[in-house]
Amino acid sequence: MSHYYRLVVSCPDNLGIVSRVSSFIAGQGGSITEASQHSDLESGRFFMRYVILADSIGMSAESLRDAFAPIADEFEMDWSLTDTQQRQRVVLMVSRESHCLVDLLYRWTANELDCDIAAVISNHEDMRSLVEWHGIPYHHVPVDPADKSVAFAEVQRLIDESRADSIVLARYMQILPPSLCERYAGRVINIHHSFLPSFAGAKPYHQAYRRGVKLIGATCHYVTQELDAGPIIEQDIHRVSHCHTPNDLVRFGRDVEKTVLARGLRWHLEDRVLVHGNKTVVFA
Repeated sequence: MSHYYRLVVSCPDNLGIVSRVSSFIAGQGGSITEASQHSDLESGRFFMRYVILADSIGMSAESLRDAFAPIADEFEMDWSLTDTQQRQRVVLMVSRESHCLVDLLYRWTANELDCDIAAVISNHEDMRSLVEWHGIPYHHVPVDPADKSVAFAEVQRLIDESRADSIVLARYMQILPPSLCERYAGRVINIHHSFLPSFAGAKPYHQAYRRGVKLIGATCHYVTQELDAGPIIEQDIHRVSHCHTPNDLVRFGRDVEKTVLARGLRWHLEDRVLVHGNKTVVFA
C-alpha cells in the first residue's frame, strides 16, 4: 500500500503561496499526487491540501515538518503534516439505535475507513455482542439523569485510555458537557436529522410526516458547546411524498444518516476538512 504525507494549510491569502509550497516540495524531490486549494474572498483566507508520495521525499515526516516550518512562519500558516502510516484511533459512541454503528463497523471491516477503532462506549448494553464480535472493546457507561458528571468523567477517562484521535457520536443520545466539547474540539463528529429546530424532541420523523414535509435529510458536523450547531462537514437529503408512511420516513432517514456520517468521517480521517470559524472547507 502506498505511503503518503498530507500537508494541510490555512493562512492569510497572499501572492506566491502555491508557488512557494510547490517549489519547496519539488526541491525535496517530492511528487504531489493530489492538490486542492481555495481562496475565501470574504475572509481573505487561503486553504490548501497537498498529498505527497512519501517515498519520493526520502525523509521522515518529522524531518519534513522541520524543513517546512520556516515557510509556514513566513506566511503565518495554521498547518499540519500527517503521515498515512500513522492510522488515527477512533472511539465510537452509541445508544440504542444501531444503524450508524453497524454501517461504520461494516465499512471498517471492508477497509473503507483508514483508522483503528479503539473502543465503543455506550450508555446501554444493547450493542455489546455486536461490537465484541468485531473484536472491539465495549464499555458500558450508564448515565444518571440526576448527576451526569460521574458518567462523563468515566467517558473522558476511557477516551484518554484509548488514546483516541477522534470520537464519533454514532447516534449517541446524550449531550456532551462543555468540558468534553472543549477538550476534544475539532475531534468529535456527530450526526443528526436535519429537521432541527422545527421538529425537536421525540419522534421527529413522525412530526415531519404530520407536517407533510417533502424533504428529509441528515447533517454531519463537529461538536461544539452550542448544541447541534458546530461546523458542518456533510449533508444530504431524500425526497418524500404523501405516499410515504411515517415508517418509510424513518427508514429513509436512517439511510441518509448512516451514509452522511460515513462520508463525513472518511473525509475527516483523510484530512479533507478544514475548519474556519463555524464553517468548513471540504476538499472532497
